[in-house]
Amino acid sequence: MKNAVLFLGQILILWLIYICSQYAVSLLHLPIPGSVLGMLLLYFALSKKIISLKLIEKGALFLTKHLTFLFLPFVIGLMSYGDLIKASGIQLLVMIVASTLIGMIATGAASQFLSKKEREVVKEHEHSDAV
Repeated sequence: MKNAVLFLGQILILWLIYICSQYAVSLLHLPIPGSVLGMLLLYFALSKKIISLKLIEKGALFLTKHLTFLFLPFVIGLMSYGDLIKASGIQLLVMIVASTLIGMIATGAASQFLSKKEREVVKEHEHSDAV
């Protein structure tokens, strides 16, 4: 019984973080989804040791383990668009693949650019220390 209450408490903590982030996005008109803000807040809280990992670990593992189950409503919702998928499936697939590739290329280019800039700053710092 004690384990069940602790587990439900952990799920409640994660849910409260999600609800607070949804409310913050709505209140502040932020251009990101509430779930993304919630993950950022949770990461910050864990990295700054505001929240202990033990406080949410079992609940988070349970949710991660059953993640595919949480996508069922999305997949079932797609079933109602069967005619659209039959009529425009190829175009949708091309758009999804193209947008994914564009996102990956942009992310890779930005990462390489920032990495190059960081190396230049480190070299400049090393050079100024040597002088």
